[in-house]
Amino acid sequence: MKIIARPIEVVSYTSNKGDVRPLRFRLQMEDETIKVIKVDKVIVKETEKLAGNIMLVFKCQSLIDDAMKLFEIKYDLKTCRWMLYKI
Repeated sequence: MKIIARPIEVVSYTSNKGDVRPLRFRLQMEDETIKVIKVDKVIVKETEKLAGNIMLVFKCQSLIDDAMKLFEIKYDLKTCRWMLYKI
């Protein structure tokens, strides 16, 4: 996986217990087009501290361009922002 650390727009689900789960996200490509990627499966959810900020880390898998790909998205609890970290 390659580190890209690009901000993304995410549609997520939050349970009544406060558990967050990403459903799909929009990614702006290099040629200015926008691609919507559906999160098929969340494999691992964990927390980490990155540059002093607590992040929720989701290791996921989806069908992207007819190939099953693994990727990692992060949610910053302090700023409430999502980023595609690795793909």
